[in-house]
Amino acid sequence: MPGHALSFCGPKYSSDYAQASIVILPVPFDKTSTWIKGADKGPQKIIEASQYLELYDIETNSEVFKKGIFTAKAIHAATSAEMIKKTDSAVSDYLRDNKFVAVLGGEHSVSIGVIKSYAGNFEDLSILHLDAHTDRRDTYKGSRYNHGCVIARAREYVENIVSVGIRSMDSSERRNADSKRIFFAHSIHDSEKWIDDAVNLLTDNVYVTIDLDVLDPSLMPSTGTPEPGGLGWYQVLKLLRSAAESKRIVGFDVVELCPSDSWAPDFLAAKLVYILLSYIYAFKPHILKSHRRKS
Repeated sequence: MPGHALSFCGPKYSSDYAQASIVILPVPFDKTSTWIKGADKGPQKIIEASQYLELYDIETNSEVFKKGIFTAKAIHAATSAEMIKKTDSAVSDYLRDNKFVAVLGGEHSVSIGVIKSYAGNFEDLSILHLDAHTDRRDTYKGSRYNHGCVIARAREYVENIVSVGIRSMDSSERRNADSKRIFFAHSIHDSEKWIDDAVNLLTDNVYVTIDLDVLDPSLMPSTGTPEPGGLGWYQVLKLLRSAAESKRIVGFDVVELCPSDSWAPDFLAAKLVYILLSYIYAFKPHILKSHRRKS
């Protein structure tokens, strides 16, 4: 199985494919971004920043890299349709090999093929969607696969989607959205009581998609569509920890890093990936085997 030229966490701490429990899959795709371009550079910057992570996680008292992390060769595509087909196929192959897959985007549309694959492999799947935007337009800028349509496409495969951190949407999206499953940033910024409510809406098997613009731009300025009023670092971590403790997170993606002159956002994204992996393996280490959909 071909690997990436540079491995997540660095070559000293990487595993070969056969021994790895975790696959990091870069998808450097940026064809439909509607403001600032450059999300295709995000996966490489996350991997580069990961070389400088401290690999002992204080909160979980663990070193998740010891589970084996393999960094796959990046998926490149000229069109959205090609990218979705390739990611669906690649993720399905990794799931057949009983790997846990963490995808690095790229614009948010990279999640479509990944979610399609997970929906085909797991019964009773739900999605925890962290984002500044609802991404529920059926089409945008002439495309059904625009990064602003990712949740509309995801709903074709998964019915139960819980969105958190939303603070920007079109009126057409409001009409088609289940308000009970959207946690708007203005309603949750001064409390943590909502975290249990959000997690309780999820099914046992959860896919997590994280658009980094869910975070406030003061923490994460390096996104293509920054929105003021975002969540804080510990709000996001408390939500993810709660989900990992009470549900089974079966896969995730981190998308929409649009690298800038500052390296801090790149490192934030890398650390977020590593901490989420730490949560998942600390609280639900038996990830895939007993919950695969039978063919």
